[in-house]
Amino acid sequence: MRFEAITWERLSEALAAHVDGAAPGDGSAWLKVAVDGAPAAPTGETAERIAEALRLRGRSVLAVGTGGFLRPASLRYEYGKRDPDSYYSGWFDTGALWREVFGPLEAGGGGRVLPDLWDPVTDRATRSPYVELPPGGVLVVHGPFLLGHWFPFDTTVHLRLSPGALARRSEEPWTLPAFERYENEVGPSEAADVVVRADDPRHPAWTGLPGQDVP
Repeated sequence: MRFEAITWERLSEALAAHVDGAAPGDGSAWLKVAVDGAPAAPTGETAERIAEALRLRGRSVLAVGTGGFLRPASLRYEYGKRDPDSYYSGWFDTGALWREVFGPLEAGGGGRVLPDLWDPVTDRATRSPYVELPPGGVLVVHGPFLLGHWFPFDTTVHLRLSPGALARRSEEPWTLPAFERYENEVGPSEAADVVVRADDPRHPAWTGLPGQDVP
């Protein structure tokens, strides 16, 4: 896999241009973009940069973080608060993401999306209002473990951290085995359309856009 140095600004502009020229692969009226990566990677910031670049192109955009779709603490901590297997497969409410985020954006859907569901601090429902994403709008979902669930993404971006960088930058070292499992079972660097090497957050590098080889 070959990487080319790029700035976050150029990366966001290039991805926005690519998405703006694409058509939804599921026959719906909405494009869906994934920005996948560990919490130590700047997934939220990258998603917002891409969203802003798309808005400047006249597109309506909704950025949704998977941190707003955690399961209740009683389910997340069923096997303890630091169980990496539970973190990998039991913390994020993929069913709610399908129901509240992706379902309304299917072909024939109404575009009424719930931006978040659960507050992990209060361990209660957020009660956030639904957001109308008009036809032609773009959904940008960011967070860990986004690949391998058959979510209907049109463009997938993986922010890659080497094991050493992930270990140095992770605030929750007990989660490291979960990311090792993700690498082994899903292979996000092979599954994603675009891979961004983010070991040094000041100097990212990427593999280029789908169908375009890095020189």
